[in-house]
Amino acid sequence: MIALNNREICIEDNTLNNKNKYVFQIASFVFDYENMILMRKGNFCRLTCKETDLLKLLCVNKNSVLTREFILKTIWRNDDYFLGRSMDVYISKLRKYLKFDKNISIVTIHGIGFKLRIEENNKIK
Repeated sequence: MIALNNREICIEDNTLNNKNKYVFQIASFVFDYENMILMRKGNFCRLTCKETDLLKLLCVNKNSVLTREFILKTIWRNDDYFLGRSMDVYISKLRKYLKFDKNISIVTIHGIGFKLRIEENNKIK
């Protein structure tokens, strides 16, 4: 049993495998989309479905701006005000998970959307 961010989960040693085509390296994190796991330095965090879908969308489009409308229509299939507020909560949760690596940030582009910024040695990757 491993705890990360006050969440306890049980994970078998073989949960992450290199054959998984939906495993993303995000600076010091490994994100396994299919198993809904975010891992860093031996610590695991099980993500919710929406957190997983949102993080995958950001990873696939890393260092690119995604509009709020695009994210909402892609993940929630609608772009109304209340779903937008829900998305803001999920963005906030992802920021908390990723805050342990200073090379990663989810940047808010005012009036437009969000960008997953990944820097490596002070250079954007």
